[in-house]
Amino acid sequence: MNVSRRTLLLGGAAALTVSGLSTRRVLAEARMSLGGMQIDIVSDGHLTLPRDFILGGLPEAELAPILARHAIGDGPLMPPCNLTLVRHDDRVILFDVGSGPDFMPTAGMLPDTLDAMGISPEDVTHLVMTHAHPDHIWGIQDDFGDLFLPNAQLFIGRAEFDYWMDDNTLTTIGTERQTFAAGAKRRLEDLADLFTLFDDGEEILPGVAARATVGHTPGHMSFILRDGSESLLVTGDALGNDHVAFEQPSWQTGSDQDGATAAQTRVALLDQITNEQMAIAGFHLPGGLGRVERDGSGYRFVTA
Repeated sequence: MNVSRRTLLLGGAAALTVSGLSTRRVLAEARMSLGGMQIDIVSDGHLTLPRDFILGGLPEAELAPILARHAIGDGPLMPPCNLTLVRHDDRVILFDVGSGPDFMPTAGMLPDTLDAMGISPEDVTHLVMTHAHPDHIWGIQDDFGDLFLPNAQLFIGRAEFDYWMDDNTLTTIGTERQTFAAGAKRRLEDLADLFTLFDDGEEILPGVAARATVGHTPGHMSFILRDGSESLLVTGDALGNDHVAFEQPSWQTGSDQDGATAAQTRVALLDQITNEQMAIAGFHLPGGLGRVERDGSGYRFVTA
């Protein structure tokens, strides 16, 4: 397993404006090989979230030293959005497709990042969704409602698809997530005939197997990549940050739709990752690629 890291500097449409001054955003790109697979981390920018969205209600006395270790201050949280791109034989597989232009101004940068990497949307042959939250699926269509990746075969878990397509979801998900539900349903309805649905444990493509990691959403899926003796887990948001999710995986956090189930999933997933010595690619983890180590009663994420 070979891992490297390089940096892309993007300007133009991907620039951020800070206090009225335009600056180029530095997008870190990690790369590794897994047998015959080449795996790249592709940035869609980052989110800006209220602290309570993830940290609200957690025990302050135990939380404070965790935040200090990770240099997390009192302001909003700004998790990165890291998509996983896999080139394997004649396939170019993208896991999740980012926010598009309609979610947050600091995200939706996938088109610029792909362009900087010399990859066109037409090059992507398969799009595999972990789940249908805005920062993962809203970029699936362009400004005209057409498929952003026009040649890609689309995949999403059956349970996830059914959940967001259910008319009852909009009225039961809670007011704070109703825009999530409406946005997911509209996009899934528009493209329903293009999706291939799958279930837990299926090998959806050669070397790519689905692994149910529910709780963050009712049908959330992660994916085990294997080629030869080595493996990597694309975690989506099953491991949604590099601090409390690892140090206190049993804590329930507000970013998960079903906090109790998500916590059970994290505990089991981290145990599997460490026992099998799997590398991981995490959507909101710094750098995107790394490994997991046991650390006392918890775990820690080590960036590749």
